[in-house]
Amino acid sequence: MSCLLSVVVPCYNEEEALPHFVPEIQKTADELLRTCSLLTEFLFIDDGSRDGTLELLRKYAGEDTRIRYLSFSRNFGKESAIYAGLEHARGDYAVIMDADLQHPPSMLVEMYQAVTQEGYDIAAARRVSRKGEPLIRSFFARAFYRLINKISNAEFVDGASDFRMLSRSAVDALLRLGEYNRFSKGIFGWIGFQTKWIPYENVERVAGETTWSFWKLFLYSLEGIIAFSTTPLAISSVMGLLLCLGAFLWMLQIVATTLLYGSPVAGFPTLACLLLLVGGSIQLSLGIIGQYLAKTYLESKKRPIYILKETECDKKFSYKIEEQK
Repeated sequence: MSCLLSVVVPCYNEEEALPHFVPEIQKTADELLRTCSLLTEFLFIDDGSRDGTLELLRKYAGEDTRIRYLSFSRNFGKESAIYAGLEHARGDYAVIMDADLQHPPSMLVEMYQAVTQEGYDIAAARRVSRKGEPLIRSFFARAFYRLINKISNAEFVDGASDFRMLSRSAVDALLRLGEYNRFSKGIFGWIGFQTKWIPYENVERVAGETTWSFWKLFLYSLEGIIAFSTTPLAISSVMGLLLCLGAFLWMLQIVATTLLYGSPVAGFPTLACLLLLVGGSIQLSLGIIGQYLAKTYLESKKRPIYILKETECDKKFSYKIEEQK
């Protein structure tokens, strides 16, 4: 009996990349069918694209019955697109990959062998180089992985990408984590399961431009820290305790000096510096607490992770209505 592989592809403004990606993934799917008797479905998630991505997906879905698509009502982000794709995946296995061909489709054969013949639940790609990436981004990326592994109990592998194949049990485990604020790299590590890491060289985008600016990546890293570690709250508490202790000791020193020697209290510059130090520390602590409260507030609203506007089934149904008319 043949198994089914669901290829989940989040898309945001990928009009230029899709004409390159679709033929490549179709060719790989044909190879998997020939060599492994593995059937394939392609599930594209249009994350509120503003270019012609949705029109292309409609066209491809009409030409190839293996192609399905989900179109969001607006841009919900890649994390929501990944969740939606896995939620609608019908396959015994699912693979997550980008449409820009930075994730080589040829690796699917090795991934499939890992999860079917070698006893792994997940086969994930890990970049062994950051060729073509700005040096400043590479530096902060490595620093983030070093930091998050020290303050979190989830596994974060440097160079790990979202490109991975998962067994149905791993997919079901991911779907059980229905939090609104999602950080997939941490979620992948948190659920456990045996993972085989497959190294690969960094590949340039085949077309188009990335929407991940340095600032967006920085905010994304903060999402990961807040989602998988409470260490910043502990640091805030310890910092407040040390400031209180230091202020108390300094107060005793001022009182003792004044009583014994009649020395005046330190002047305005010292007082101003202390006020700035204490005030800044308080603001920093409040900011850290506020970030955690904000995430809790968003989770408490129980808003949906995404909202669908259209799928290939809706489009096919509309075609049938037009034919009847």
